[in-house]
Amino acid sequence: MNNSKSNKNLSGLSRKDFQKTINGKETDLFFLKNKTMEIAVTNYGATVVAIMMPDKNGNYANVILGHDSIENVINSPECFLNTTIGRYGNRIADGKFTLEGKDYQLAINNGPNALHGGPTGFHTRVWNARQKNEHAVEFTYTAEDGEEGFPGKLEIMMTYTLTDANEWMISYKAKTDKTTIINLTNHAFFNLAGVANPTPTVDNNLLTFNAESYIPINEVSIPLGPIEKVEGTAFDFRKPHLVGDRINSAETQIVNGAGYDHCFVINQEKAGELTLAAKLVEPISRRTMEVYTTEPGVQLYSGNWLNGFTGFKGATYPRRSALCFEAQKYPNTPNEPNYPSCILKPEEEYKQVTVYKFSVGK
Repeated sequence: MNNSKSNKNLSGLSRKDFQKTINGKETDLFFLKNKTMEIAVTNYGATVVAIMMPDKNGNYANVILGHDSIENVINSPECFLNTTIGRYGNRIADGKFTLEGKDYQLAINNGPNALHGGPTGFHTRVWNARQKNEHAVEFTYTAEDGEEGFPGKLEIMMTYTLTDANEWMISYKAKTDKTTIINLTNHAFFNLAGVANPTPTVDNNLLTFNAESYIPINEVSIPLGPIEKVEGTAFDFRKPHLVGDRINSAETQIVNGAGYDHCFVINQEKAGELTLAAKLVEPISRRTMEVYTTEPGVQLYSGNWLNGFTGFKGATYPRRSALCFEAQKYPNTPNEPNYPSCILKPEEEYKQVTVYKFSVGK
């Protein structure tokens, strides 16, 4: 079906600017719409390039750090910008893990570590895409056995839905033919003030996290192992707190992450239950976003390595001009036997749901 009922898209993006043949597969631009919002996504990396929503005065802005053409998506200085991440999101120490007695070595692409599935992970793949209706797009991808060093042929089906309640819902399912590890996530870079030149920092955003604990890291961002309480630290967002208040503190954990780049342990009553993880409020526009997930952790990343590159319609993305809420298993889980397992066996099905719900306050 046609990607959109109308050529008058809130984002002003053009399909032709996202159409390209890559290794025999076609990229395109798809639109999800409801009465008040629009999401634009390309099947290259299943990457979101625009989320258009109004502020308290009804003025629309793109609240995600997107790009305006397929070439700019492919060549982005931030290669994980709003992409789907896999086969394993976050870091694996030294790119090594052992599974069923066999040792595996992944590509090293982040200091001494493997990050986000490797340099040719799911963020670089052209996914098969089917527009189900004006609210939903279904993506599928098959990762072959041995792709980026991971065992097992993995078949993934993922659906992006924009509900009438202004929820961007991501539903993942996956099956493997051989025991493997899996940790899928989305690396969306949000700025609820809206992208601009320059895009403002997120320092004035009010953040609440439904987390009593977080995972400390070493100087190369690998978990130290033990989970620690947020109380008395810069990671205590149990009550609303400004993002920028403690982001430059001298705490070792803030120094190690160059700001926030840590996994929060979500307070779940039952494992796998869809749970409110975080809430973000931009005080000027009054745009609000709530994050819900079935995953045990959410990696908070405060855009510490953004360098001011140009994106959507001339907008620029300076350091700390976005927040990422990456719902996932914990980092380095294959090497931490006390963490919730990331192992998927052939007789099992991987399932995950993450929801970003948008609203506007008074």
